Amino acid sequence: MEFNIVEVFGRSVTIELVSDLIFKQERSFSVLINGQKRLTADRNVVTVTDLLPDTEYVIGIEQDGAVEEKRFTTRHESALLDVRKFGAKGDGKSCDTAAIQAAICACPKDGCVYLPEGVYYVTPLFLKSDMTLWLDDGAVILGDCKRENYPVLPGMIRTTDEGDEYNLGTWEGNPLDAFASLITAIDVKNLDIIGPGTLDGNAQNADWWVNPKVKRTAWRPNVVYLVRCENVRIQNVTVLNSPCWTVHPYYCDNISFLNLYIHNPSDSPNTDGLDPESCNGVTVLGTVISVGDDCMAIKSGKYYMALNHHKVTENVVIRNCRFERGHGSVTVGSEAAGGVKNVRVSQCIFDGTDRGLRIKTRRGRGKRSVLDDIVFENINMNGVHMPFTINMFYFCDPDGHSDYVQNQEPEKVDDMTPYIGTIAGRRINCEGVNACVLCAVGLPESVIGKLEFTDIKAVFLPADERTLERPVMMDNFDEMEGRSIYAKNVGQLILKNVEISGAGDDTPELINVGAKDLENLNYT
Repeated sequence: MEFNIVEVFGRSVTIELVSDLIFKQERSFSVLINGQKRLTADRNVVTVTDLLPDTEYVIGIEQDGAVEEKRFTTRHESALLDVRKFGAKGDGKSCDTAAIQAAICACPKDGCVYLPEGVYYVTPLFLKSDMTLWLDDGAVILGDCKRENYPVLPGMIRTTDEGDEYNLGTWEGNPLDAFASLITAIDVKNLDIIGPGTLDGNAQNADWWVNPKVKRTAWRPNVVYLVRCENVRIQNVTVLNSPCWTVHPYYCDNISFLNLYIHNPSDSPNTDGLDPESCNGVTVLGTVISVGDDCMAIKSGKYYMALNHHKVTENVVIRNCRFERGHGSVTVGSEAAGGVKNVRVSQCIFDGTDRGLRIKTRRGRGKRSVLDDIVFENINMNGVHMPFTINMFYFCDPDGHSDYVQNQEPEKVDDMTPYIGTIAGRRINCEGVNACVLCAVGLPESVIGKLEFTDIKAVFLPADERTLERPVMMDNFDEMEGRSIYAKNVGQLILKNVEISGAGDDTPELINVGAKDLENLNYT
């Protein structure tokens, strides 16, 4: 069984099978280290832990007597700093912030701060460059429940020479004061965070989810917040109960998230799982997300940041992941004023989310808000109510219901007009569809460039099990159930080898759609 070594750490390694199967194999296999069985697995992305640094290993995959092997050498580690030796109690009651922060500050280049089994009750911890934070099995970093114990990161500060700005805090795409997150890294390079331990925001025991859209001192924090970081890898960590967006990389380069498990209650507000914002080079492999909002939301800020600190989110790879519950499986927007391009989502399971592929923007995001070259392929959607939605009238922000945002008559194309380029879906199976298969609404003055869906099979719920839902969050748009294809203000629509079963209609509804290729669009 062929596989690739994805990333090598000081004390662990992550591999990925070379396979077209989605997320996992049909049968389990053995993972060997130096010829000895280490574990049994069936998922396409596997992490092996409990290795030693600076050591050569042979890793192998065995199935039916056949073995594929590769050699690797774990990374150098200069020192291992046990936080217990710095005074951390790990009893879940004592405040361990000072002890763990002391270990972090004392950590030498290429050193590792080690948390053995225990519950470490802390306020925000600040990581630094060239280090590893290792949460061993049974180690939990648990967030303090009192917001007054959380430092504030100012949104924007003028530099001393008044020639520039220095941004720290952010809230929903704007540079605003926000509480520091449980794990915070600012301008950090070469950082690893490894498990199998847990980061628990403890929001269910605090007041973060009460009046979530009301600013109290500052805006709500994340569990993990990375600001202008480079070469960060997070592997095999469980992340729970976030006050807000759970893992939030912000203006980062070359970041990897491998075999994470991210979970928030289904009714927890604005608890997106993983939201890369204005980032270049994002890899998400083997990760399972089940949250109260979008599982993943790819962003690039609102207009001010795009105008003054422009950075496109680009080169995003999401593969062999599972996204459960939540409003959207993988979303682009709506805070995407800086643009999003070159996104590849493949070999993933979308299970029980409201929407699968979800694109959302609106007037006012600006001309740099170009969402283009976004491809979903080899996906299984189970119980996803609305598999494909593209919405350019998204009613977010204080002016979201204004005539400027919601008016469906053409507006003047200007510096505030966003654009959606090419969105594609290939080899996707959708079981248990409720409202619609595809609902796309572009701006009349800035139509969606190209929608291309190839080799799609969609099966609706039985008529007596369907309910009315609004597939796109915009004003003056009817709820739907059992609808196949609705497209409005689209430049080019390609539906090739698309089979729809059990719909309440038998033909697409197309309004102001330009070039059409409906080759082998079949209703059964």
